[in-house]
Amino acid sequence: MKGKQQVEAALRSYEDVDSWKTVIFLYNAALKEVGTKLEILNDEFQHVHQYNPIEHIKTRIKTPESIVKKLKRYGYETSIENMVRYINDIAGVRLICSFTSDIYRLAEMIGNQSDLKVLSIKDYIKNPKESGYKSYHMLVSVPIFLSDSVVDTKVEIQIRTIAMDFWASLEHKIYYKFEGNAPDYISRDLRECAKMVSELDDKMLSLNEAIQECILHQENQDNMNEVLEHVIGTRKEQSKLQADGTNG
Repeated sequence: MKGKQQVEAALRSYEDVDSWKTVIFLYNAALKEVGTKLEILNDEFQHVHQYNPIEHIKTRIKTPESIVKKLKRYGYETSIENMVRYINDIAGVRLICSFTSDIYRLAEMIGNQSDLKVLSIKDYIKNPKESGYKSYHMLVSVPIFLSDSVVDTKVEIQIRTIAMDFWASLEHKIYYKFEGNAPDYISRDLRECAKMVSELDDKMLSLNEAIQECILHQENQDNMNEVLEHVIGTRKEQSKLQADGTNG
């Protein structure tokens, strides 16, 4: 409720600007704030761990047509107030990762940001939708600092693997063509494809873990060889010094 009141107050403070434009301005500002935070987290992870958990970052503002359709589907009249109150994904960020383990790691990092408030979480990876859809959704609130006020603005963050994103993109296009009423056999085939995507993600994660274990083993072996070479070298030097001393 607090966030909604702040948005409405911000709307009143822009009397010379259309309300719609003001709301979209706030959501665009929120996308910039969240996008910058995510890029910094990714850069920090690369700096500390020599690894980037984020493959791609996609952002979007929901179109007016999509907002109106969603309000009607929820049973609400089309208004700025209802849009702000009931539509949580007007500003959306999609994070594409390589592995499922990256998803939960990123979610934890985002949740630890002191100026981001996590409003809700929907884990469609552990609990997939009936269609087969998988993704990790976080609804967050980010403060937007204006010249004379601070407005908490909602942003939906979706985190998914490359394979999940591939499936979701195709599913969206297919259902868009059928306007949400795809034939049963297509829905069934999509669910089968979703299972294959899940198996692929599991296999790739296991493969990555095996590779990391090999790298760690090789590094340990190299370290051991360095220690042995150092010890052997030191003993040879000591033996040589002792022999030189005896001969002298």
